[in-house]
Amino acid sequence: MDWITVILLILIAAFVVVRLLPPKGIKRISTDELQEVTKDPKGKQIIDVREPDEYRSGHIHMARNIPLTQINTAVNGIPKDKATYLICESGFRATQAARVLRKKGFTNIYSVKGGMKQWKGKVVKK
Repeated sequence: MDWITVILLILIAAFVVVRLLPPKGIKRISTDELQEVTKDPKGKQIIDVREPDEYRSGHIHMARNIPLTQINTAVNGIPKDKATYLICESGFRATQAARVLRKKGFTNIYSVKGGMKQWKGKVVKK
């Protein structure tokens, strides 16, 4: 393997790792920690960034559905004064949504590791 190929592979791997890590100022929490949040929801909001059909198949009772594809246009309707917990199916889209909210001035943002795949609590189906 020549050096150019090795360098290219390293750059691609670094790009993937950087995209998976939460951005600066974003806290990552487990689904167990999120379950504690649901016990005292005052001053907190959970946003499920999955698509509507995924959300309807089962979501956390206090979660509001704002798909990642719509987060930019919906940002004005999301209170900035509440702690914002973002969840998706596995954690990737929640991290992407956290990046968007961070750029829009949100400061108290949490991304849920493992997403709904790891959620052990009750779910609401619509």
